[in-house]
Amino acid sequence: MAKISKENAEHYHWGDQCDGWHLVKGQELSVIHERMPGNTAEVRHYHERSRQFFFVLSGQAMLEVDGVRNVINRQEGVEVPPGVKHQMKNEGAEDVEFLVISQPTTRGDRIQEN
Repeated sequence: MAKISKENAEHYHWGDQCDGWHLVKGQELSVIHERMPGNTAEVRHYHERSRQFFFVLSGQAMLEVDGVRNVINRQEGVEVPPGVKHQMKNEGAEDVEFLVISQPTTRGDRIQEN
């Protein structure tokens, strides 16, 4: 097993100038390191099967979960069960970096809110 980091992980862009790095990319488990610049947000959505855990590494994020705003500071996290609508936002000016741990993977399991 080789060590994995942002420097050698598979990288992708999403949303408005956001980055993601696949640290673990399996069917049963996904671990992604993500970066959101200031004043960005993902689309509100939910997953039918996947349970997720969002853990902030640096900065401050706001994770809305089923209508409840959760401010997540560095070294804090929030779990999102399957079927629950949620939206990650960076409402500040500084970048926020966080881990998204999903079990099973969210590939093919994302339903966006209309």
